[in-house]
Amino acid sequence: FRYYNYGQSVGAAELQLLVDGLKQPTVLWRAYYNEGNQWLKAVIQLGRLPHPFQLSLDKISLGFYDGISAIDDITFENCALPPPALSCEGPNRFWCRDTKACIDSLLVCDLVDNCGDGSDEDNCNPDLQCNFETGLCNWEQDVEDDFDWVRTQGPTPTANTGPLKDHTTGTARGHYLYMESSKPSQFQDKAVLLSPLFNPPGNGTCIFRFHYHMFGKQVYKLSVFQRTVSNTKGWLLWYKFGNQGNRWIRQTLYISNSKPFQILVKGTVGDGFTGDIGLDDMSFLGCTLYNGNLPTISTTTSGTSVPATLPMNNCTEKEFVCRASGRCIQMIQKCDFRPDCSDKSDESACVMEVCDFEDKTQCGWYQPALEQMSGNYSTHTTSIFKWELGRGANLYPGQEKHCPLIDHTTCTEEGWYLFADSSNGEFGHTVDIATPVISLTGPKCKIVFWNHMNGSTIGSLEVLCKTGNRTSKLWTQSGNQGPQWNRAEVFLGIRSNFQVVFRAKRGVSYMGDVAVDDITFEDCSPLLIPGRPCTSEEFTCANKYCIPKDNLCDFVNDCADNSDESPTI
Repeated sequence: FRYYNYGQSVGAAELQLLVDGLKQPTVLWRAYYNEGNQWLKAVIQLGRLPHPFQLSLDKISLGFYDGISAIDDITFENCALPPPALSCEGPNRFWCRDTKACIDSLLVCDLVDNCGDGSDEDNCNPDLQCNFETGLCNWEQDVEDDFDWVRTQGPTPTANTGPLKDHTTGTARGHYLYMESSKPSQFQDKAVLLSPLFNPPGNGTCIFRFHYHMFGKQVYKLSVFQRTVSNTKGWLLWYKFGNQGNRWIRQTLYISNSKPFQILVKGTVGDGFTGDIGLDDMSFLGCTLYNGNLPTISTTTSGTSVPATLPMNNCTEKEFVCRASGRCIQMIQKCDFRPDCSDKSDESACVMEVCDFEDKTQCGWYQPALEQMSGNYSTHTTSIFKWELGRGANLYPGQEKHCPLIDHTTCTEEGWYLFADSSNGEFGHTVDIATPVISLTGPKCKIVFWNHMNGSTIGSLEVLCKTGNRTSKLWTQSGNQGPQWNRAEVFLGIRSNFQVVFRAKRGVSYMGDVAVDDITFEDCSPLLIPGRPCTSEEFTCANKYCIPKDNLCDFVNDCADNSDESPTI
């Protein structure tokens, strides 16, 4: 309908739902104050109401004759039940028992009487659905988040945000869950709801249906994750960002997995009190409950695991044991970008020579500060300024202004990169991501990477070299560098027992994420002493290495002992 509410003392107007058998009216819509000399549009979601009802429009005057309220063009849309059908064939159709309507099978057992006779909600497994009328069913509050979802009925405590009624009954008598965004909740606080555990769907598909309500100027984000390991936050299945209007919205997600899994529904608080989010009528179709527990994973400082038992060997403590053969090699040959073991086990717990992040791993790079905290990576570090994997497909609207929309490797929104999320932390905070210790590099070793530094409050990015307790700066960039990926090259040369560190520093606000992609170590394997004399085209270094004669006196220490740069040549 269209409404008009104009004048300095116009007062408020309220539309109420009166259902037979219910004493308490349900507020459907309110106009609080002067909204200008204009006709405005109002859309009220009634939903499925199985009992006779009336609508009541009430006007509250302030006692002064300075204001006019009016209403016009009232229409009811999509209010009829589905029509009866002569037949209902097909694997994705359901024929209603009494009304003979033919509906989509996705509407079966979703806690909504789509048929009009309730037959689509008969013989449903109560363990696979929850309307929150009597509690949380078999859903649980996550104990590791910032605060809990609240079960309530009627309007939320704050005006102009949150639902006025539940989705199940469409009245103030019904219950739903909501996330309170008022104090003491703070920006980016998270409330997580955990589903029961489910068996892998096998060849079939498990379908998750739920209804959400995101109304308010400062509504932030609702997201759904799936996990197969209990002490992780899982991977993102779906998210919605921002104000979606004063209505309940249905969402259907198709879930496939080869392992037992759990669903996590996470609400995130925006930067104000008009950001309440509601949940109701959550159900699963084609899924079965799992009776066991999900496995857990533990983190190690190198980010890799080492077999508990080694093959038979005669190696000393200062030597590395090849995992397959038991061969002994010098410890300086471990993590030197040259596989000396036949199974390459001497390079397995090291940084990868080329990393594009497309396999969603960090290629051996790890964050020392996070692992010093120990404990659970996913629960204790959610609001800390840190490096994490990201991609354009996961950005919320507007985030592409300060975070890459495409990666450098594939130049698509589906490609992955590493970024420091500045929506966490505070001004001046720094975060490091480092390689495991690199034993030895060659004279031409360099690191090449692509960086993305776009946004009005970009901080800085540094490349450091850490040897023991001594750290030196090799490269630095600060400030806005534009909305593109930029190539950087850092010369390392001959170094031993060191780590390469990327350090991001946060700017004054969240409008500036530092990202890196396609990190490559080029020509980094150390020189090999050949088992032959050097040829006439080669120069014999003092340490017996052979290098091309073209590399003499070129200001580069190609021999690793500077003998190719000696003034006596």
